[in-house]
This record gives sequence, structure tokens and C-alpha cells, in this order.
Amino acid sequence: MALYDFKKIEKRWRKKWKEEGIYEPDPSNPSSPFYNLMMFPYPSAEGLHVGNMYAFTGSDIYGRFKRMKGHDVFEPIGLDGFGIHSENYALKINIHPAMLAKKTEKNFYSQLDMIGNGFAWNHRLETYDPSYYKWTQWLFVQMFKHGLAYRKKASVNWCPKCLTVLADEQIIGGKCERCDTFVIKKDLEQWFFRITRYADRLLKNLDTLDWSERVKIAQRNWIGESHGVEIKFAVKDSKNYITVFTTRPETIFGATYVVLAPESPLVSLLLGDLRNRKAVEEYIEGSRNKSDTERISFQKEKTGILLDDVFVINPATKKAIPLLIADYVLGTYGTGAVMAVPAHDERDFEFARIHKLPVVQVIDCKESDLPYEGVGKLINSGEFTGMDVVQARDEIAKHVKGETVTRYKLRDWLISRQRYWGPPIPMIYCSECAKHDKSENAGWHPVPESELPVLLPKVKNVRPTGTNESPLASVPSFYKTQCPECGSDARRETDVLDTFLDSAWYFLRYLDSENNKKPFESRIVNKWLPVSMYIGGVEHSVLHLLYTRFVTMALHDWGFLPFEEPFLKFRAHGLLIKEGTKMSKSKGNVVNPDEYIERFGSDVLRMYLMFLGPFEQGGDFIDRGIVGIVRFLEKIWRGFSRDSRKENDSMKLLQVLHSTIEKVTHDIEYLRYNTAISSLMELWAVFEKEEASDESRALFVRLIAPFAPHIAEELWRNVLKNTMSVHGKNNWPEADVRYKQSKTISFVVQVNGKVRDVISVERGIEKDKVLSLLKQNSKIQALLKDRKMRNIVFVRDRLLNFVVSG
Repeated sequence: MALYDFKKIEKRWRKKWKEEGIYEPDPSNPSSPFYNLMMFPYPSAEGLHVGNMYAFTGSDIYGRFKRMKGHDVFEPIGLDGFGIHSENYALKINIHPAMLAKKTEKNFYSQLDMIGNGFAWNHRLETYDPSYYKWTQWLFVQMFKHGLAYRKKASVNWCPKCLTVLADEQIIGGKCERCDTFVIKKDLEQWFFRITRYADRLLKNLDTLDWSERVKIAQRNWIGESHGVEIKFAVKDSKNYITVFTTRPETIFGATYVVLAPESPLVSLLLGDLRNRKAVEEYIEGSRNKSDTERISFQKEKTGILLDDVFVINPATKKAIPLLIADYVLGTYGTGAVMAVPAHDERDFEFARIHKLPVVQVIDCKESDLPYEGVGKLINSGEFTGMDVVQARDEIAKHVKGETVTRYKLRDWLISRQRYWGPPIPMIYCSECAKHDKSENAGWHPVPESELPVLLPKVKNVRPTGTNESPLASVPSFYKTQCPECGSDARRETDVLDTFLDSAWYFLRYLDSENNKKPFESRIVNKWLPVSMYIGGVEHSVLHLLYTRFVTMALHDWGFLPFEEPFLKFRAHGLLIKEGTKMSKSKGNVVNPDEYIERFGSDVLRMYLMFLGPFEQGGDFIDRGIVGIVRFLEKIWRGFSRDSRKENDSMKLLQVLHSTIEKVTHDIEYLRYNTAISSLMELWAVFEKEEASDESRALFVRLIAPFAPHIAEELWRNVLKNTMSVHGKNNWPEADVRYKQSKTISFVVQVNGKVRDVISVERGIEKDKVLSLLKQNSKIQALLKDRKMRNIVFVRDRLLNFVVSG
């Protein structure tokens, strides 16, 4: 048999697979549907990077495994091509975003094809295709019709470099996630989705999901449920009052001041003839240029300003206490007002120390322990003095007429963007209708569904204007229209939709991507969804994954879907580094998979990436390490170059083979690809020592097929002479119980190379567990007593050798 020509063989099989349509199940008639999905890729201008290939390969292995286990596997692909990142790069290289999209689309799909995944190419889609974003706009219209979309003036996050607003979730460490610029605040009219209406369901449903725990923790923290009490503090000599939210009403006797957020609407009511009004206004203006992350950081000094001659009445003590404005209080959380108890809250204590405000202790502890945030007996608390803190909580809340409430940190989803490259928001404003409309969205009407999509016009100048408006606001032919209700002259909305709405429903469209009458056909969708396995990046925990859950719940509530969670199982893949360092362009260590595929073939790169470490943790890409996989596949190819003369395999070979089948099956099911590949290497080593029959070699080919699909297909069809694909349904091997090795084995324990004991242990036992067992072994412990440990040699399933001196 000739040398393995991976370029020729891989290209041939990819072409053959497309011709045979083995990855194109009939969506309308599945017998055992399994929807295997990798998170929607963003097609960067640089093309597919090795991190993309790592994620896609891990997802594809699982899909191939499930197909061979008998499922109709649907593994679609498409491009999430709208958005700021694509637009910014297009502007940088002075090309129109639409032209760049077509260029990157061609390159990205070519690269995706090379890695050999079992994609259902006939169902591909791109978010910037009008036939797709027509239905993204339809989704917005449904949100509006069902009262979940609204427009209001709000203090919003603004990126001064991207020149657009950002949702809270698109800010990391106070910076824009796209350009790493510090975000500021602006008051603008914007469109929002009422995701907060779903906060309770979004939180409670997490307990039912088979998702990576770190993702569920991130969503719980972002939703941020708090159970507490709202208490009113009357403003002295005024009819106004300030409502605070607290989770510790029992400490109210220690509240020595109240703090308002700078953006609180109450501030304007209180300014009046304030003596220090100018200073207060300057402080408020200064706070607008800080991100929320900066404002609440414990590392930042707590700034604030007193409202001269304005006091509020503590409802517990009836004493007048000062009122301040401070930027460490956020108007978007709770009520935007805090009762400060500096003796029992670290943040309040630090603020009181800096601004010389009084500290009153109400929980018994040493003064040196302040601020004390624990429990204990109440002191300085009137009639409640001496009571236990926990027992007094409800009674004090009732005493001050507090109202028990549940609050969430989650804020409504800011959906509008002042950019060009996105789906136009399908809304029309009519000033005539607004005169007679007293509703929340007075004068606003959705574009009739029959007129969708609202096409993104092809304009020359797509640069953001910095005027708080989209470039579409300077295109009269786009925004001038007639009111769909009264026929008067009207104006289209010129903002575009957040790209995260594009990706919040794409998994529904894949199955019926050519439907021009509906976003999806319920009859088909209901057979395949929810998605069986979803794999993606943990960085989307509170962006894409949260938004998608919200949109799915809304579609369920409107009667379009029978389920309210989109993904039955989600696993977050790990992160790759290069030679011990995070990959980045500035360091020049980004791995381009094209180069490695050109040199070694996609099967080698697929297997090497999966061998680097646990799939959910990632690994270190070291160039010299790939040679080991090259040699492994070359050994397999050479091994099949000789016809097997063996008809009956030895018991030892069969035991190893069927134990490997069992282990690889288990490892793939739990995404432990690195250990599965290791087991295959060990099995092949046995095949090299002892010739295997064609029957056993065929089992090996089936085991390696998900990892190295091209070479497996070549061996299966052209060497072993099978007519059907190795990647077909019901082709995964089952371990024969007759040859399964015992779960327990005899394990040798040595001291300085001499056998000192033989113990019975579970097969596959780890080194630390063996050491733990030997701590109870009196014979071995006596031999090790008073001797210096030099080394411990461990050989899995065989022996452990203590190397000692003295």
C-alpha cells in the first residue's frame, strides 16, 4: 500500500460525503433525532483560528459518535455576520461591510469544510441575508405586540470609540467587549426588551438544566436575586420620601445616613435652592463618565457629596440623618437608594470614615471588629435590644412598615444600536398619531409583517456619526415613509438591532432555512428541539445564552413553541494556549489551522487538538507535540498495508479490545476525548505486538472514526472493502461481555524495585488513591518508616514503586 497521501484522501472523502448526503438527515422524518450544535460562529476577517477548530472538532466528534450510535444527527452551520466587530474591521480596511461579509463568508466556509466536520451544508444560513433578518425583524415586532419591547429615555452605556450604546452584558471590567475602551454614560432614547419580566423563570429553570455548572453560576450571579425589604425614609420638612431596599432591616437602628445614586430621579426634586447645588451638579456630571464597574469597585475610593440642609427621618429612631449622593450606589439596582449602616457594612464603613459620618453599633461585638457583618444580639435598638438578629429581622421590618420584596440585578435588554451593519429596527414613528396616543410607545407602530424585511439600504458612508444616531439617519430615502395607521408622513426608526438578537433564535431557523412564509415550521421544530447537545464558549454565559433562553421562553408563551428552554445539554469548551502563553496577535503566537492542515492533514490536527487535555478545560498547543499524532496515524496506515492472516484473536487481545470499546464509549459520552485517544493508542500498541484479525481491525477503525474521519473512511471502504460509510447509523461497536476484563486487578507494590506486596485494586485506579490505600497497609508502612522518599514510580494497572534511601 502506498504512503498515506492525506491531501488527496481527505479531499476525496469530503467530496464523496457531500455527494452521498450522509450528513443531511431528512428534517421532516427523523426516526431518532439528535440535534448536535456548536455555538454560532462569528466569521472574523482573519478566518478560522485554532480555537474555532478546537471547539468545532469537539462538537463534531460527539455528533459522529451519536450518528454511529443510531441517531439521525443534525449538525448545521452558518455565520453570525452582523455586528460591530465586522463593521469596525470593514471601516479599518476601508471596505463596505457587505463586501467584507461575502469575502469572509467564502473563506470561512472553505476552512470549515477542510476540517472534515459532518455539517448539514444544505441548511446553512447567514444573519445578514435578508431572508434571515426578515424573521429577526418579525421577532422584534412580536416583542412589541406582546408588550415586551418599549422605548424610553435612559442613562445608557456608551462606547466613545464604537460610537454606540451597549447592553450591560457587553461590558467587561468597565470596558467595551469589542474595542476595550472605557464606557461612559449618556441619556438617550433607546429600545429595550423586558427580559426582567422573566427573571424569576430564568433563575428557577437553571436547576433543571444539564449545563456546565460554571455557566449556571454565572447566570445566577448576573440575574442576582435578592430577598429583602423596602423601607420609606421621609424627607424632613417635605412631602417627599426616599424608598431604600435592604436585605438587613434588623440593622436600621444603626442607619446614620442615606445615599442616593447620582442618576436617581429623586435628585432633581431635591436640588431646589440647595446651597451647594452647583457642586452637586458637577459631581453628578462627573459620575456619568464612569462605568458601573468602576463605581462599585472596592479598590476605588468612595466619593460622594452631602446635600446641604437636606435630611431624612430614620423610621426606627425618628432621628434626622444626612442625605448624600454617591456614585457607589447604582440607580439600576434596588431602588437606587441605600440606608447606610457603617458599623455593619464594609462599604458603608469605608465611606463613613472618609466623609466623617457617624457610626452607631447595633450588633454586639468588639469595637475592634467593626465593621461587623455577622449575627449576634442587638444593642442600641430600642425595644428590640437583646434580641437575636435573625429573630428580630421580621419584627423590625414590620415595626418600620417595611414591604417584603424580591429584587434582581438583571436589567432590561437594551436592543438598539447606532450603527449601520445590522437589521433595521422595523418601527415607524408618526407625530400625528402621537398627538392622540397616551400609551407608553405613543406614535410608534410596527412595520406591517407583509412588508418585512425592512432592507438595509446600500449606502456609501457607513461610518458612525457620533451624533447619537445611526448613519441611516442621514439617508432620507430610507427614513421617509408613511404611517401604516393613518397614512400621514412618518419616519422610520434608523437604529439597528443588537446582533445578539440575530443569534438568539438561529437554532430554530436551521431546520427550515428556506421557508419564506414562517420563521420555522412548528411540525419540524417540535421533532428536533430542544437542542440535544450545545457546545460553546463560557464567555457567552450572560450574553448569548441568557438572551436565547429569554427569547425561547417568549416564543413559548406566545404559542409558537411547546418548550421554554432551548438547549437540553450545554457544555463549555476549554481555552487553548500556545507554549504556555495566551494566544494573541500582538505576541505573534496565534495558530493558523490552515498551515497545520496543509502540512499534516486535518485528521492529525483534529486528534492533536483533542489530545491536548480535557475538552472542557483546554490545553497547551506545543508544535513539537503534534509529531506524536502524526506517527500514530502513520503506524495505523502501515499496519493496514498488510493483509491480516489471523482468523482467531487471542483472549488477551480480545479483552483489551472490548475493554477499550467500553472505555472509549464512556469517554466520548463525557467529552473525555484525550483519554479516549490515549486508550486507542494503547490498543494499537497491542495490535502491533500481536497480529489482529480483520474483524478486530474493523472494530478499531470504527472506534477511531469520530476522531480521524478521513483515514477511517479510507481504511473502512478501500482497505476493508465495506460498501457503506464507516460514519453511518448504527455502526458504533458494542463491547462483548464475554471479553470484558475484570474490574479488579492484581497490583504490585515495590520498594526499591523489590516486590513487597500484591494488592487487589479497581482497574484504572489513580496514583493518589493507591497511595491512600497503602497508608493502611502495615507491611508497606513498616518498610517505609524512617526512610527518605526519593521518588514514587507509578504504572497504571501494573505497579507502584517507592524509591527510598536510609
